[in-house]
This record gives sequence, C-alpha cells and structure tokens, in this order.
Amino acid sequence: MVNSVEKEIKRLLSLANIKVNGRRPWDIQVHNNRFYNRVFTNGTMGLGESYMDGDWDCKKLDEFFNHVFKAELDTKIKINPLLIFQFIKAKFFNLQSSKRAFQIGEKHYDLGNDLFISMLDKRLVYTCGYWNNAKNLNQAQEAKLDLVCRKLKLKPGQKILDIGCGWGSFMKFAAEKYKVKCVGVTV
Repeated sequence: MVNSVEKEIKRLLSLANIKVNGRRPWDIQVHNNRFYNRVFTNGTMGLGESYMDGDWDCKKLDEFFNHVFKAELDTKIKINPLLIFQFIKAKFFNLQSSKRAFQIGEKHYDLGNDLFISMLDKRLVYTCGYWNNAKNLNQAQEAKLDLVCRKLKLKPGQKILDIGCGWGSFMKFAAEKYKVKCVGVTV
C-alpha cells in the first residue's frame, strides 16, 4: 500500500520527469521505503543521508539533480491535513538522539584514515572545494578555506568555534594563515 508521503514524493519527482525504479539514467532506484519519510521530514538533508545509507541510488546523479533543480520542486509541494499529520508523526518518532549520533560517528569515522586519505586532499577537508583557479584537489580545498576565512573577515587573535570540525582542517588553516584561536567540536 502506498502511503500519502510516498505518493507525494513520487508526484514531486514525476514533475521533474523522474520515475521511482525507472530505467532512465536519472531515475532513482529505491531500496528501502524509509527513503520517503526521510526526504519528507528532512528535505535535502534526508535525501542526501538516505543516499549515503543506501536507501536509494541512481546511475547518473548529476542528471537526477539537474532534473530536480530545473523543476523547482520546493515550490510545488501541496500541503494537506494528511501530510501535516504524517510530518508530525515522523518528527515525533524521530530516531535521532545523542547516543545514536555517537554510534553513527563511530561507524563512519572509525573506518580508518586510509579510506579518507585516498579520497580527500592532504588536509582531509571533508567539504566541497573552490575550483575557480585550482588545478587539483589540494588547491581547490585551500582556495575554499581561504575564501571562507576572507568572508568571515578573520583578524589575528579572534576566536573560532568550529562545530562538526572533523579532523580540524579549517581550524588548522585559519590558525596558521589568519592567526586566530580555534576550538572544535565533533562527534
């Protein structure tokens, strides 16, 4: 039986010419039905996290996102009492907790640094790079870190709190290049 959340997600995707379990490269393949509630309750964050957890995949993610962005799906959500009830129910039975955050962190980061060293830059920056004038990943990450520091208008002696700091790449860069003091918090 298709619930109202699943029906609404499928309707929205169809507006972007995306079919669930379709055959085109931009169609998504749903492997776990919790995908629908995760996307419904957490939007793009739920979409990304459910992808990372293997709830869905797609042969051509770039084409999938191109379809989604062009369709401006966020403007096409139809609110009705049943969906409001589903949203409240999903939020009420949310599985997130402090204990679970540590379990997820351990599962993710305790894979060993070899994996991360093979796919990240030399600083192990775990976010996008700024490729405007960069020729490689290390340059793109340094350009991004510098851009962030400049946008923050960092001055020597200022203090930075980096929540979700990972390996502390941003803090190390900011402390070395902009002479700021840093405190980081991560799971």
